[in-house]
Amino acid sequence: MLHGIIETAAKLDPTGLVARMDSEAQYLQSMLTVLAKVGGIRLDGTYTVVSMVERQARRAVKDAVALVFEGREVSWRDMDACANQVAHWAQHHGIEKGDVIALMMANRPEFIITWLGLAKAGATIALINTNLTGGPLAHSLTVAAAKALIIDTEYMPSLETARGLMDEVPPIHGAGGAIVGAHDFDAEVAKQPREDLPRHKRPHLTARDKLFYIYTSGTTGNPKAAHISHHRFLQACNAFAVQMGATRHDRMYCVLPLYHSAGCIIAVGSMLSVGGTVILRRRFSASQFWDDVCRYDATCFQYIGELCRYLVNSPPHPKERAHHLRVACGNGLRPEIWPEFKERFAIPRIVEFYAATEGNVALINADGKVGAIGRIPFYLDRVFNTKIIRFDVAAEQPVRDADGFCIECEPDEPGECIGLIPQDPNKPVGRFEGYKGKAETEKKILRDVFEKGDMWFRTGDLMRRDRQGYFYFVDRIGDTFRWKGENVSTAEVAEALSVFPGVREVNVFGVQVPNTDGRAGMVSVVADDDLDLEGFDAHIAKALPSYAQPYFIRLQPEIEITGTFKHRKVDLVKDGFDPGKVADPLYIRHPELGGIKPLTPALYADIAEGRLRF
Repeated sequence: MLHGIIETAAKLDPTGLVARMDSEAQYLQSMLTVLAKVGGIRLDGTYTVVSMVERQARRAVKDAVALVFEGREVSWRDMDACANQVAHWAQHHGIEKGDVIALMMANRPEFIITWLGLAKAGATIALINTNLTGGPLAHSLTVAAAKALIIDTEYMPSLETARGLMDEVPPIHGAGGAIVGAHDFDAEVAKQPREDLPRHKRPHLTARDKLFYIYTSGTTGNPKAAHISHHRFLQACNAFAVQMGATRHDRMYCVLPLYHSAGCIIAVGSMLSVGGTVILRRRFSASQFWDDVCRYDATCFQYIGELCRYLVNSPPHPKERAHHLRVACGNGLRPEIWPEFKERFAIPRIVEFYAATEGNVALINADGKVGAIGRIPFYLDRVFNTKIIRFDVAAEQPVRDADGFCIECEPDEPGECIGLIPQDPNKPVGRFEGYKGKAETEKKILRDVFEKGDMWFRTGDLMRRDRQGYFYFVDRIGDTFRWKGENVSTAEVAEALSVFPGVREVNVFGVQVPNTDGRAGMVSVVADDDLDLEGFDAHIAKALPSYAQPYFIRLQPEIEITGTFKHRKVDLVKDGFDPGKVADPLYIRHPELGGIKPLTPALYADIAEGRLRF
């Protein structure tokens, strides 16, 4: 990597070399500031998320606003006082340090106030995905083993679908309206004092103590409950506040669900850490986004890549450049829409990052290089201990050498990204707190990687790293598939197809074809009614190598997503390209047929019986 930097520097004129050195110095200073902020939090220290919020509430001027929601403002002092009421309520109900309380609540101020009050009482809060029903909801509540469930009235129908699948439903406390047979959470909390818990009743908390169970999105199976300690929350919220240059004058617009780490920790947490303001919305609306941003004078925006795509695909809005946004922070902003998103909406700075709720790998693109998800230059390798190792896509296992050890990838060679788990559990950088359940935790640990006894966290993501240390996302393991002896990256295919005029969204996956090895490419496409199929066919042929070109196309009115805007593929793979199962328009793109043609039952029979070969 050093050779690469020297080689690049040699090609620069003196002015360019000085600029490069200056840029590198600024980058190093930025990283050192983050490390100082993160490394200063002691695991066994008594500085916790509760301490942080209480400190900011004391510092705040009288009318400083903490939360904004649908025209309503909650001051820092009121937020802390209301959280005190929840803490008193919790102790009144016998909730003690370490008890788990499940919270199933919509994006609104009470969500933050409630978890903060429960944290003051020492509880661990299980943040339940409000989109869940049936089996996944029953699983999430059962795994939590909660002492109580605080639930918004609107989600009671969802709970009823799960009730018969659980051995026992925890005591229910209804919020936002009365629930027959349940405790009235709002009424009970309103009776409690607004003062701090008396000193002798405050639980002894350290940064090591659990704060949340945050569930993975469950795109391929039941959600898994990841441990989130006070320490982990503090590390993340402080690091992102530093990278965004956040201050108490900032106003973060948050449309992401508060039950997930992006909304709860990064968007909300970064403002809690500096004494800023969080502007909440129940859910994302492309048509009302710019009205909200301007109305509430937002300066920051937390994104998921698909939200940016929705905005880019939306008609022009009169306020889309009349805002005061200074930074957008998030992940998944694909390179094919990055420049247009930044330029069309006049976003001064984009901070793209990579992180997983449960993981120990965190990457930040601090200098805004288009397409990169983060950077670790060679001189910080030993600090962050993140590697990319060779991976066998067909076997879905890392490649090992003759001695049984993994092989680090060369620059720009795709492989699985892994992060070193330190032997010393008290080391702050690289800690892996795991899941609620040893078996689930063990699945994410790779052992004996470069030497006997070492342990590394498996991200489950394929990436590549260039000579300058920039990381680029390639695909999720399991999404990449083999066809004609080649690895096909669903993310790269989606990127290539998404730029065609009229194509709004693309979901790529592999499907089994009778009498063939591997999986053939198929795409689910959301497109304009006048999509030019002939032009689309020509674009596919030009944009992708032959092995990566999809054979099957399914047109859908919308693509199914999780609550955190990730594409769901399980049902699409199950349906495949069978017109007997799929009501949406199906097309086939096959060299023997010439162009993109409707996939009829007769053609399907030709494929199934081997008359049309692949």
